[in-house]
Amino acid sequence: MDQVAILLDGGFVKKRLSERLGRFPNTPDVVALTQAVMGHDRLTDCRLFRVFYYDAPPFEGSNTHPLTKQVVNFSTSVAAQRNKALIDDLELQPDFAVRRGQVANRGWKLGRDAIKALKRGPARAIQARDLIPDMEQKGVDLRIGLDIATISLRNVVDILVLVSGDSDLVPAMKFARAQGLKVYLEVMGNPMRRELRAHADYVL
Repeated sequence: MDQVAILLDGGFVKKRLSERLGRFPNTPDVVALTQAVMGHDRLTDCRLFRVFYYDAPPFEGSNTHPLTKQVVNFSTSVAAQRNKALIDDLELQPDFAVRRGQVANRGWKLGRDAIKALKRGPARAIQARDLIPDMEQKGVDLRIGLDIATISLRNVVDILVLVSGDSDLVPAMKFARAQGLKVYLEVMGNPMRRELRAHADYVL
């Protein structure tokens, strides 16, 4: 019986589930996704080895808004609390392993809506609501790639299912296939680049 490892790109999974559900996903939603993957015709006779979930905990520091001069505590935001709760809870689920990246605050930047407004109309003064925190996620793709390499070299599974739409993972996919593993891709209905499809054995 073939063994399967499912690798979930947390940022991608949260975005796609949020669009599908109309709300922020919870632990049962993520678990249901993995069960749906294992229920695919290609995997019904396989056994789950482990689910790897990759995400960065929210930034929990503070920073001073450059216009209002107010100190913003990011750890108290609803988004930060629900993201932290999801990661912490998934870590306790059976057959789940959570790999944590990092989020760094680089200051403030113009939000997407503000940029669009400035492009459409005449120049105007920047307002406080135009600025959003400039957060940089680090280490998630690296951890996915390292785990793919480690799993491939140790021959602990026969099939990798990568739930992501990130073409930066193509080199790791190619490495896994070169080591004899089958690499399946689940993009949750998201459009994908040709190189992702080209270097997957099957798209679920």
